[in-house]
Amino acid sequence: MVFVFNICSSKLKMYVTRYAIPKFQSCTVTKPTFLFNLQFGQNLMFYSSYQCGLNSIGGAVASFNSIIHLHPPPSDMEINKILGTIVKMKDYSTVISLYKQMELVGLTPSIYTLNIVINCFCHAGHLEFGFSILGKIMKIGYEPDTVTLNTLIKGLCINGQIREALEFHDSVRGKRYKLNEVTYAILINGLCKRGKTSTAIELLRKIEYQIDKPTVHMYNSIIDCLCKDGLLTEASNLLAEMFEKGVSPDVVTYTSLIHGFCNAGQWREATRLLNEMVDKKIYPNVISFNALIDALCQKGKMVEARGAVDIMIQRGLEPNVVTYTTIMNGYCLNNNVDKAREVYRVMVKKGFPPSVFSYNILVNGYCKIKRVDEAMNLFTEMHHKKLIPDTITYTSLMDGLCKSGRTSDAQELLEEMHNIGKHSPDLITYNVLLDALCKGQHLDEGIALFHRIVDSGIAPNIITYNILIEGLCKGGKLKTAREVFQHLLTKSCCPNVRTYTAMINGLCDGGFMDEAMTLLSKMKDSDCPPNAVTYDIIIQDLLRKNENDMAKQLLLEMIDRETIFHAL
Repeated sequence: MVFVFNICSSKLKMYVTRYAIPKFQSCTVTKPTFLFNLQFGQNLMFYSSYQCGLNSIGGAVASFNSIIHLHPPPSDMEINKILGTIVKMKDYSTVISLYKQMELVGLTPSIYTLNIVINCFCHAGHLEFGFSILGKIMKIGYEPDTVTLNTLIKGLCINGQIREALEFHDSVRGKRYKLNEVTYAILINGLCKRGKTSTAIELLRKIEYQIDKPTVHMYNSIIDCLCKDGLLTEASNLLAEMFEKGVSPDVVTYTSLIHGFCNAGQWREATRLLNEMVDKKIYPNVISFNALIDALCQKGKMVEARGAVDIMIQRGLEPNVVTYTTIMNGYCLNNNVDKAREVYRVMVKKGFPPSVFSYNILVNGYCKIKRVDEAMNLFTEMHHKKLIPDTITYTSLMDGLCKSGRTSDAQELLEEMHNIGKHSPDLITYNVLLDALCKGQHLDEGIALFHRIVDSGIAPNIITYNILIEGLCKGGKLKTAREVFQHLLTKSCCPNVRTYTAMINGLCDGGFMDEAMTLLSKMKDSDCPPNAVTYDIIIQDLLRKNENDMAKQLLLEMIDRETIFHAL
């Protein structure tokens, strides 16, 4: 990708048409000289009060519209304060529109203002306009500063264009523009978020010759990525390297490591790191404890998780909504929904309002242990509290109803989703109901639902196809199963071992051994080798037909394949 430093006029015109606000209607009035003093007084009144309007988007825009028409014109600091306030509210398109208004009234933006505008273009996903502002900076005669270049590099990274960000970095370095530690922290973070940890480490090694030393932010990005990938030895080595190079780890560094070791079940090392952290006067924050609590809950260690909450409170840290919902989820994972309900009540008593997310945890928990009526009561309670159930709520309830043999109630919920229209069913929702219909041998309804999925614009996945093919084969509808299987082969969705095994089972039951053997051969020649279940289906059918030699041959082949598989 080549970056040009001149303004792309056609794109800029298109942009102005889209975002520029209408010109004000005006008329020419002869101004008496005595009005100068009046206007000066109005200016003073404005400057003493315009900050009151910076509490909202509307107020900030009103302040901006007033300030740009003052005489003398406002300073850069005043303009940038308003624009910066709107940026903090993440209303990037409004900042862009106000910038265009500045141009229309003839105000020349400072480099600081233009950097704000570049940042807004990047966050709005309009990188080409961000680079056109770089062209404007150079056309005006400004020198792009480090903030300009870092903002563009960050824009490329947040829009997933990490390769282009590296190329742009090389380009500006070649032109001897000044870059700093922030530049490399942005690039390393961008690489890590794209899963390119090894490239991030390579960059870390290269920059040691370009800056004084790597920063804690650079190390944190890489350590967090390594921990999430389970590469804990490499992450620990980087921590040791930080000490060697005089880079002090912070609470983020230790939190990533503690979470990583907890997820790996290495509690002793996680505890050691927690103690080391405190010894170095780096005190765990709520995020650190939440990471530890989450890992303990995922491993089913609820006593230890509650103990971590107690320690947290002893250290003067108040549990937040994440802490409570994490504990709730932990109890539900361990099928102890009553305890989760108790935590929910404590959370509400502490002033945290119930949310759809917290209700979803409880609804799913009750459905898992087949206490569906209590889940339905929570569903009703959500409506009473003006909380709108989302797709996850409906899907959890439908799954619970289906597994309790209440498929018709689940179908009613699906229709409710369609009728209300707030949250549409997704593929998981449909698969839950399709599975229940097929297992209950309501195959005509299952086929109708499959067509409904396709007609709604949702592409069935391999799970969808497997559910339907298995149901059709078990229900004796082999012809339809063949058609669905052939339909699958025309799509980008590839059959897996479960798909082939279901078809082979159906063919054997239907007396089509030759066709079953043909499918087995296809499996052996593909990237989807048969497993023990696949072989067992055919071997059992061969034995029933007294074809013992062929059965023995396949048995030996299966044993041989299993031996090779385990050796690998």
